[in-house]
Amino acid sequence: MHINLTGRVAVVTGGANGIGLATVRRLAESGASVAMWDRVPESGTAATAALLAEGLTVEFMAVDVTQKEQVESAVAATLTRFGGIDILINNAGITRDAQLVKVKDGVTSVGMSESDFDAVVAVNLKGVFTCTQAVVPHLIARGGGRIVNASSVVAFDGNFGKTNYVASKDGVIGMTQVWSRELAKRGITVNAVAPGFISTEMTARMPGPVLDAMRARTPLGRMGTPEDVAAAYCFLVSDAASFISGTVISVDGGLVIGT
Repeated sequence: MHINLTGRVAVVTGGANGIGLATVRRLAESGASVAMWDRVPESGTAATAALLAEGLTVEFMAVDVTQKEQVESAVAATLTRFGGIDILINNAGITRDAQLVKVKDGVTSVGMSESDFDAVVAVNLKGVFTCTQAVVPHLIARGGGRIVNASSVVAFDGNFGKTNYVASKDGVIGMTQVWSRELAKRGITVNAVAPGFISTEMTARMPGPVLDAMRARTPLGRMGTPEDVAAAYCFLVSDAASFISGTVISVDGGLVIGT
């Protein structure tokens, strides 16, 4: 399917690496002007330089999505640079895994720290809220737009050691469904993508046996690529998905957690 996003302006949070970077590239290759938001200036600057060298229209902006003032400044900078916003992809996310409690030799102790719980919720859940609330007025001003939020397959069935992550990603689905109702009359669709095991810089550092187990739990027999997820994002922001809203698309190779 050929997707044409010429004339549209997209914002991608967490856009400097992995799924985010693949998404920036896919949108730009489809004709969009893309504002890459990320909190790591070194990665963002380098990635943008490479994309600009290929003739793509990308602008990097240093943004921490947990900081409302930075988000609002990035919105203003995007409007100045590109004249409007049509697409928001809330891709930024972090993990801080730990069990709820630890039990060793019959002694129970605290597992996940309060600070790690708060950090993940701040980025993965509140960051989505903050960015969306800041961008939506400008989508309305353009007569409509597209919002896609990053959830995860673990939001459906949970996963060991991921209390904070699962809570945040399940919350993203809830917000997606609420916003799809609230914003439909404004011509804005709101959807979510739930990736499974995806091969990124983070998973590349995992031990081989862990990666083998991930592949074994995925019916298609491989881990996904950032490009697999980027393709779903790109479809959902295209005209081909104009009647899709309030849904979650799993990009997981058929994965069912717990099998």
